[in-house]
Amino acid sequence: MNVWQRLKARVAKFLNMNVLPEAGMDEESFLEWMGIINRRRKRNGMAEVTYFTCLKMMSETLAKIPWKYYQETRKGIKEPKATDAARLLKVRPNPFMTPTTFWNAVEMNRNHFGNAYVYVRQRFSRKKYGGELKMMDMWIMPSDCVQIVVDDAGYFGGIGKIWYSYSDRYSGRQYIFGTDEVLHFKTSHSLDGITGMPVQYILKETVEGAAASQEFLNSLYENGLTAKATLEYTGDLNEEAAEKLVQAFERYGAGTKNTGKILPVPLGMKLTPLDIKLSDSQFIELKKYSALQIAAAFGIKPNQINDYEKSSYSNSEMQQLSFLTETMLFVLKQYEEEVNYKMLTEEEQEEGKYFKLNEKVLLRTDSKTQMDIFAAGINNGIYKPNEARRKLDMPDEEGGDQLIVNGNYIPLMQVGEQYRKGQETEEGKEPGQLAAGQPPGPQEGQQEGLDGDGQAPEGSPSKGTPEPPGGGDGGGQQEPEGGQGQDADGTDAPGGEKEGGEEDGANEDELQEKGRKGKKD
Repeated sequence: MNVWQRLKARVAKFLNMNVLPEAGMDEESFLEWMGIINRRRKRNGMAEVTYFTCLKMMSETLAKIPWKYYQETRKGIKEPKATDAARLLKVRPNPFMTPTTFWNAVEMNRNHFGNAYVYVRQRFSRKKYGGELKMMDMWIMPSDCVQIVVDDAGYFGGIGKIWYSYSDRYSGRQYIFGTDEVLHFKTSHSLDGITGMPVQYILKETVEGAAASQEFLNSLYENGLTAKATLEYTGDLNEEAAEKLVQAFERYGAGTKNTGKILPVPLGMKLTPLDIKLSDSQFIELKKYSALQIAAAFGIKPNQINDYEKSSYSNSEMQQLSFLTETMLFVLKQYEEEVNYKMLTEEEQEEGKYFKLNEKVLLRTDSKTQMDIFAAGINNGIYKPNEARRKLDMPDEEGGDQLIVNGNYIPLMQVGEQYRKGQETEEGKEPGQLAAGQPPGPQEGQQEGLDGDGQAPEGSPSKGTPEPPGGGDGGGQQEPEGGQGQDADGTDAPGGEKEGGEEDGANEDELQEKGRKGKKD
């Protein structure tokens, strides 16, 4: 280590910075970087078709899900007035990108590099008393140009804080952003919770093996689908002569331009091709297995990489639903949590406002099933008719903003109440009292000569104790004040009590007879 390197090391140690060691002019890594030594060609993982298909599927799935702005109130969920942040998410993140292309690029960076960074540019609007931060636009920072810095010494104003260092590849400038200015999305493969690990790093050998198999197939096509061959000859050739002989055969026999041409073989030599078949080495089976491994690491289902060997129509539909619930829900939840925390003020969070990705766009069905769902929702009071019409891109109609339900339905709290009322009515009914809704019969109506209470009116012979003879309408004589029967001259009439008793019995018999006749009538 020279003096300059030692000086830089001391300065870095004093500032608590890590400096990568430099390669010398005679080191193998420097020669390889200069292209002098090419020990192994570095393969591009995105060139592998399965890896690219998985990136494409994940990024396009997220890009076609729209953002929604909601507010949770006591009367339910509603859509409040759009804010600057809501317009950036739903309309235009920046002047050059639509929301679809913007979030597609963000998700592509997240999966390929393990982390995605979005810079939210804000401007402070000063007012008479204080001011407010206004979000202007959103910009994607390429993940390979961003480095996470942990300020454990407090150089940037706070010990232990995280900062994002971005180097612009076009201008060469370097920018430092705080955590409240950057939306950071990472993969699920993280060991520290701060940075994510890319799938291409975890499955490096698998991805490179799949890329090498494709290179072998390409080389086979370039050689005109001809395998290696052995050249038999008699004699001894030096190295230079053998090399010239091989070049001559390759000039006439190798490459697609020599396909179908006759290969001249010198006298005394014999060319024997090595018949190596791809089926013998199970080339196709190995490529399928590698593709399934890469797809499984992303959470992609086999039918999404065009592998329908063990899939049917119904099975593919269930795999699509499984992809949403098992793979995309984690991604959507992470995006929602990061956006809600950094793009909403504390006041908006306290008011119940939040952003949400509408994943229902991934569950669209055929027209018949969609109409059945809307019809069931309207008939059961879940959807208003105009709400269903808006989902079908149809205009509102008058009277369509009311919930519609079946008239036979009753509230849940009143279920069984009609049975309790009937039971209470039966228990509270007195003997002889009519039941609710029962018409009066001949035996329960009023009897002839009786009032509404079932008693005879005043003056009737049947009310109370029968009057003695002479006191009513029976034509009997009135009894003297002495209470005993007397003759005309005032003397006691013998047998008066007996005659009175016989008359009382006769009156009772007549009343009973009249009562029986009244019942029969």
